[in-house]
Amino acid sequence: MTINNCILYTFPKIHDRRGNLTFVEGAKHIPFNIKRIYYLYDVPGGSKRGGHAHKNLNQILIALSGSFDVMLYDGKEKKTVHLNSPQQGLIIVPMVWREIINFSSGAVCLVLASEYYSEDDYFRTLKSFRSSLR
Repeated sequence: MTINNCILYTFPKIHDRRGNLTFVEGAKHIPFNIKRIYYLYDVPGGSKRGGHAHKNLNQILIALSGSFDVMLYDGKEKKTVHLNSPQQGLIIVPMVWREIINFSSGAVCLVLASEYYSEDDYFRTLKSFRSSLR
């Protein structure tokens, strides 16, 4: 897997005079069934989140409110994606390092994950991630 497999997906939007509604259906709008959902919020200015890679887990990151940047690295290439719309989600595949930075005030990052939490699925250091790619 490479950062080229990490794509920005636009979810359906229903608009009427009362406001917008966006929905996500597992295995229909995203390439996996959702087993875990969590969200990041009240992130202090200048803080970073992420700073890891997964061995098997797929994720989608969505900026429900505000904005942030997601830096991706696959051992060869780097790419930064700016998220600022609740209608878009960034699919992050296994074996891609990610760091989430530049949170705006009031930003909320929703994460949809393909697997339940397992510490064994993480590369917590860039050194161990790079070693695994050899």
